[in-house]
Amino acid sequence: MANTYSKIYLHFVFAVQNRMSLISPSWQNDLYKYMAGIIFKNGHKAYIINGMPDHIHALVSMNPKQSPSDLMHDVKRSSSLWINENHLVVGKFSWQEGFGVFSYGNYQIPKIAKYIETQQEHHAKQTFIEEYKDFLKIFEIEYDERYLYKEID
Repeated sequence: MANTYSKIYLHFVFAVQNRMSLISPSWQNDLYKYMAGIIFKNGHKAYIINGMPDHIHALVSMNPKQSPSDLMHDVKRSSSLWINENHLVVGKFSWQEGFGVFSYGNYQIPKIAKYIETQQEHHAKQTFIEEYKDFLKIFEIEYDERYLYKEID
């Protein structure tokens, strides 16, 4: 084939280091816009980004030229620098090392986008860890409980 055609939707989930609630409502939308810019700069499209003070969900239409791991490395590194350079938290901000990534078909996108959009409502009923374990179970991903998240030091 002369060209590459693809439609790859990935749902990324990643947490603040030690799952601390550091993302403030006063600057979270600016953070999401900044992350969307990083995603765009890398040749992808951010469908929706939302989250809670301790974690982020991002639904991304991926360009196959970059791996999910490389994109997350760039998003996390650049957004950490942005948060720290703008002194948005006391001390040093960082993301937890790992992340979850889950794939969806085109017909599932409106439902998962709505799920991401309504994070505040969802987390009134379920913790982040419960939510994350549910994703791992739904996608039949084996995991070791010890490595799901880093405990607070």
